[in-house]
Amino acid sequence: MSAYETKAWLDLYADWTPHTLEYGEGTLLDAYDATVKEHADRVATNFFGRTQTYAELDRTVRRAAAGLKAFGVRPGDRVAILLPNCPQHVAAFFAVLKLGATVVEHNPLYTSHELEHPFHDHGARIAICWDKAAPTLEKLRNSTSLETIVSVNMIEAMPSAQRFALRLPVPQLRKMRDKLSGDAPNAVPWELLIGDAIGGSGATLDAPQETTKDSIALILYTSGTTGTPKGAQLSHGNLMANVAQSMAWVPGLGDSKERFLACLPMFHAYGLTTNVLIGISCGAELMLLPAPDMKLIMKIMRKDTPTFLPGVPTLYEKIAEAAEDANVDITGVRNSFSGASALPAAIVERWENLTGGRLVEGYGLTECSPIVVGNPMDGGRRPGYIGLPFPDTIVRIANPDNLDETLPDGKEGEVLLKGPQVFQGYLNQPAATAESFHDGWYRTGDVGFMEPDGFIKLVARIKEVIITGGFNVYPVEVEDVLKGHPDVLACAVVGLPRPDGSENVCAAVTLVEGAAMDPEGLKSYCREQLTRYKVPRTFYHFEALPQDQMGKIRRREVREQLIERYVK
Repeated sequence: MSAYETKAWLDLYADWTPHTLEYGEGTLLDAYDATVKEHADRVATNFFGRTQTYAELDRTVRRAAAGLKAFGVRPGDRVAILLPNCPQHVAAFFAVLKLGATVVEHNPLYTSHELEHPFHDHGARIAICWDKAAPTLEKLRNSTSLETIVSVNMIEAMPSAQRFALRLPVPQLRKMRDKLSGDAPNAVPWELLIGDAIGGSGATLDAPQETTKDSIALILYTSGTTGTPKGAQLSHGNLMANVAQSMAWVPGLGDSKERFLACLPMFHAYGLTTNVLIGISCGAELMLLPAPDMKLIMKIMRKDTPTFLPGVPTLYEKIAEAAEDANVDITGVRNSFSGASALPAAIVERWENLTGGRLVEGYGLTECSPIVVGNPMDGGRRPGYIGLPFPDTIVRIANPDNLDETLPDGKEGEVLLKGPQVFQGYLNQPAATAESFHDGWYRTGDVGFMEPDGFIKLVARIKEVIITGGFNVYPVEVEDVLKGHPDVLACAVVGLPRPDGSENVCAAVTLVEGAAMDPEGLKSYCREQLTRYKVPRTFYHFEALPQDQMGKIRRREVREQLIERYVK
């Protein structure tokens, strides 16, 4: 019998991880309210050294909810959030849920071109955004349902000394202030939203009874081979299940005071679940950083080493390097969980030598809240493998040509899965939702195999998604922009491997007759319509790109040729 049929992976679970869990009927708000009640005086957030307790956070959540309610937000409505990691982001997230509404998370650095389709799709009338993103959202007012923009100045959440310093007319400080904040003249300031003038204290505001574990709590946009963003709908139950599974996987999480280094972005499923939802569920201190800046991280490491640090391979490598260069002791990071791209064994060894803690690799997808597989954290990990299915998660390897057929152990096929964390479908996309499932099994689009003991290894991605620095880049989206350049005749965007297990976004292009190759010009053109991490780092000129008989460009062959020529 195959490992799938026997669930062989259960025999390799750590002693503290049960084979199955009780999930109950609770919502994210139930978990949040329980933490506020039990740990009211415990530190909830730490932002550049300024802290607030869970009781103080809850007062802001209630005021924000009251303000949003005054603006007309009702159960089932969608509210967009476009913020870096900051205390206001945490408060905004739970304020929306407090009203029985749905949070739609977006990257605050996205361009109006990247946001227009999602805003048409979800129809949010209110957006809470970083003040520097407000001008971008202004461009959507006339073409989408967006009416009200609430702007957040992150500087207001910093310690008073830093706020004062950033007001000084010193060129270096002015430059830092301009990096952190910008003008938003047509927006409602966050401070006004949570003030007495709009909604009041919200002290008596309770979540609507119609909010259940089946209610949609969160929508995150992701793309497939088409490059068209689709809104993955995650219910309270999906996210709560993934929180419970993760807490059962990590030893001792929540048994004592925890400090989470939250530098993975909250607008990403991985950062939101592993930092905020798990963190708040166990009453942790969220050490929030708007970006993974090594100077800021080293400052935190010197003062209060975090106990839990979810991340991506690049982050661990950079922290280890910075700690060694600056002679900073990072001992005390007990548990670290890596995702988004392959975790090299060398990074694991270096990290564990420096911290004395554990670092293991896992695997997830936005549609799965996101984690579905992880390496055991009891020393039984296997380098190069994504690990074992989480509790109550079933994984099987199917024949891509006949998904009803489960392949023998060790044979490569498409990874299919079931579990309580699997999403409720794509917003307004019944056909795409149907295509993403086969007889109740979610199709990951990834190719891998399962060992006889249940360990899973990925070998390829059917969807050809590029993973760079923990973010997904969809080739078609970048190619569509490049094709609009007057010099580009055809193009193929691929990921080339980096030593840290991530990839660089690269573009192979053929040019119209008479055009000259201008990499910097192509980069500038892409930056006008794409977030910086999606812009190809390198451009390669091809006289002709490999195609199939139907004229479709073969990205895999392009990638293989580039690796053979340029990757050492």
